[in-house]
Amino acid sequence: MKKIDAHLHLVRSLAGLNGQGRLTPLGNGRAIWDSGQVIKLIPDGWGDDQFLAESALKVMDENGIDKAVLLQGSLNGYQNYYSWQVAKHYPHRFMTSFSVDPFMDHAMTIVKRYVGQLGVRVMKFEISQGGGLHGYHQAFRLDLTPECGQIFHYLSDFPGSVVVVDYGSSDQVSYQPEAITNLARTYSQLDFVVCHLSFPNCDHLDRLANAFQQWKGLPNVYTDLSAIQDIEGEQGDERFTFPRCQKDVKLALQILGSQHLIWGTDSPWSATFNSYHHLTTWLQQCNWLTSDELADIMFKNAERVYFKKKNVAVLTEATDPVQNKFGD
Repeated sequence: MKKIDAHLHLVRSLAGLNGQGRLTPLGNGRAIWDSGQVIKLIPDGWGDDQFLAESALKVMDENGIDKAVLLQGSLNGYQNYYSWQVAKHYPHRFMTSFSVDPFMDHAMTIVKRYVGQLGVRVMKFEISQGGGLHGYHQAFRLDLTPECGQIFHYLSDFPGSVVVVDYGSSDQVSYQPEAITNLARTYSQLDFVVCHLSFPNCDHLDRLANAFQQWKGLPNVYTDLSAIQDIEGEQGDERFTFPRCQKDVKLALQILGSQHLIWGTDSPWSATFNSYHHLTTWLQQCNWLTSDELADIMFKNAERVYFKKKNVAVLTEATDPVQNKFGD
């Protein structure tokens, strides 16, 4: 079976930032927040304080993963440029993305560089209170804040671009499924992907259904299944095949349909809680999924959304005018 891990992170220079301050590497895959919390960020054997493209390809090849989408996040710090270099070097294996803090003075300069010059057609908004922009900014709405509006106005000139959003859980002020609804209707030429199945809790399926119902019938809204094991507290070999997660995916399948669900893992961090092998195979253990539905979720949807031929071509053909200037 063909597979695309549509939510993978590379780490060349660890520079995490969220409400707990900065994240500093300690070695052996561990890192420490300024608050004093120590986390295991990289699985053993994947890297010491880095997770580079060559390690990712090894893991992917060992687990039968054809391609991956390189997303950005505050946990690792934005790896925008390195991810672009990797996708340029391995265009048949990786699609890349970029992120930016929309409240930075030079936010639009960065957006225009990555979209207009470097040919990147995927943008990630990590806005969650627990791990993103809402941890160190006042509350804002993606669909109402002028600084975000500037970015969407610019992206609208590049039809087929993809906006990925992690807005955190429903107990966080950053949670805003209705913003996705409004944006998808306003910018119908863009695709929107909500991370982590909108942060499910199978003890509160009515709340989850409310988010899904808002997106039902919108052709340009998708949600990925990454890290839902961590969110549902299903960690360790004894929890495979993740029964709580199965309830969440069944609901999403019922309301949104298989063509709007995208598989991913959120590795490397998620692979410290469950083996990458389990993260890549658990859906194949769900006998309530048809072969066509499984193919949609594991490969076809990510291929259609992220690996659009035009977007791949633009990225492949792009050159960096800064490198050209210095002859590098």
